[in-house]
Amino acid sequence: MGDAHRIGVVGLGVISRAYLDTLAGHPGVRVTAVADLDAGRSASVAAGLPGARALTVEELLSSPDVDTVLNLTIPAAHAGIALGAVTRGKHVYGEKPLATTVDDARAVLSAAAAAGVGVGCAPDTVLGTGIQTARAAVEAGTIGRPQFATAVMVTPGHERWHPQPDFYYAPGGGPLLDMGPYYLASLVHLLGPVRSVTGASSRLRTERVIGSGPRAGERIPVEVDSHVSGVLEHAGGALTTITTSFDGAATTAAPIEVHGDAGTLSVPDPNHFDGEVRLFALGGTGWRTLPPSAGYAEGARGVGLLDFVTADGLRAPRASGDLALHVLEAMTALLRSSAEGRRIELTTTAPRPAAVPLTPAGRWRARARPAPR
Repeated sequence: MGDAHRIGVVGLGVISRAYLDTLAGHPGVRVTAVADLDAGRSASVAAGLPGARALTVEELLSSPDVDTVLNLTIPAAHAGIALGAVTRGKHVYGEKPLATTVDDARAVLSAAAAAGVGVGCAPDTVLGTGIQTARAAVEAGTIGRPQFATAVMVTPGHERWHPQPDFYYAPGGGPLLDMGPYYLASLVHLLGPVRSVTGASSRLRTERVIGSGPRAGERIPVEVDSHVSGVLEHAGGALTTITTSFDGAATTAAPIEVHGDAGTLSVPDPNHFDGEVRLFALGGTGWRTLPPSAGYAEGARGVGLLDFVTADGLRAPRASGDLALHVLEAMTALLRSSAEGRRIELTTTAPRPAAVPLTPAGRWRARARPAPR
């Protein structure tokens, strides 16, 4: 890589700790600047990162010592920060979603193309051994020709544990936009891009009760549907039935199952990097666990950013802006399909990212040093 790639981090909330654990001390990158609306927090984080400066957001976006902006702000700020970075000639890699609307996401990618810079976006959990081993099994023909898949995410709602859960039930929230990026990105890796969607949704109740923290017992309004189901038609012909819900107590369903004419794969939780991939072969008598055969072993938040900054022109970054835009359109189209009662053809597509070969943790971590707490 030559000189270390210089990273500036905007947004120093809880998720930033996971990223800094991966990036701090990595020989391929160097965190040179951090910024947060809380100047005290910026100063505290910078003090624990040798060579990093605490800057304002505007100073960081304009800094000549930053090559890529790592955008860890709240979703409502994602597009604004990304546009501020790319229009100043900087690459940007952000937390999901790329933006809260398809139009804003398109604007980010258009501005980046005009500026000649790159855009990457989480989730990068799909680059771990869980999803990548499942993908390798599909591509090897282990289940024959894929016919259909199921994807299920069911919880009773985040207000039971989150002390400030309002945004989960406000416009831009809900179970699909919250957790859907993990499932949709995984399904593109497994089965390819989505051609069309048909959705249905419902709202169990109009209020939720906060279950923890200083606001415990307070009622908050539910402004979005809390249960979303749909069918995704993949470009290759396979169909996925997806359910995301804040209205169920629990489920025994596998997070993702892929069914082919020669067997079925049980795929682990796409919100984690690893997990068991299990195969039930047609005519078999039970499930068999497949050993990890692909992916970044012991993956951690930030591996997608490392993949992004080391893409060498021979391949696109795996956690790309194009994939993030396609996933965002699929999710918003499901919600629009439910509201309008019709099947919707997508206007975007994204090639399946390059598969990740089995990569030992020691190789991609390269002696990264955990960030100070």
